[in-house]
Amino acid sequence: MFLFFSKIGFFFIQPSNALVFLGGLGVVLLWSRWRRVGRGLCSVAVLMLAVLGLSPAGNLLILPLEERFSIPEHIDAIDGIIVLGGSLDTIVMGARGVLVLTSSAERLTVVPGLARRFPGVPVIHAGGHGLLMAAAVSEADGAGELLLDFGLPTERIILEDQSRNTHENAMFTYKMIAPKPGQKWLLVTSAYHMPRSIGVFRKAGWTGLIAYPVDWRTRGWEDATLGFSGVSSGLKRFDIAAREWIGLAAYWASGRTSAFFPVQADQ
Repeated sequence: MFLFFSKIGFFFIQPSNALVFLGGLGVVLLWSRWRRVGRGLCSVAVLMLAVLGLSPAGNLLILPLEERFSIPEHIDAIDGIIVLGGSLDTIVMGARGVLVLTSSAERLTVVPGLARRFPGVPVIHAGGHGLLMAAAVSEADGAGELLLDFGLPTERIILEDQSRNTHENAMFTYKMIAPKPGQKWLLVTSAYHMPRSIGVFRKAGWTGLIAYPVDWRTRGWEDATLGFSGVSSGLKRFDIAAREWIGLAAYWASGRTSAFFPVQADQ
């Protein structure tokens, strides 16, 4: 039920969608006796689309997420590498029959270097279908093929293929791996997604987590005043960041994370 409401609910409250709905309501009201209200709603919707799309708003919202964790300068021996899904477009993959990477491809492309740096440890990819309705192929199918193409031997690859969100990533991999106290696990995901991921994995029972953020969208705080040259780019950045903040709040309210805004503390 939580998954259903999180997927459907965010469709309506996603900022760019919400502003379109607001503008649409305004257009409808223009044809009624509430014309003044309709003009106001249309004006607000267009103004906010321009502000969120062209101003630094998207960067300002995503920067606290990306700056929460940094790549550790020194990493001792680890017991495994956990890579979260989101790097593969399963819809297009199913239709085309080829691997199709998303804008979060670095979650997977960073693996060969890490695998060489930490030889022998397992690489666990967590991710099945990120949609309510399963696609023809799962992320695990594509991830397994790509990891083999990277040169990893089959015995080092562990695929969790049932999870549909971050909470299930953590729960299902915990059941599969049964990590022991004292072990250390490298957690790889997008920098903006790392705070929620760390909190959810800790709540699921994982300890010894070492955050390894990738897929940065900003250079750092110098982008706090940087706007966008296209409305679509700014809105996409704002939507991504808003989704994470809403996810942090929803996971915290539902008891699915160890903290609202986790920090790295158990290396």
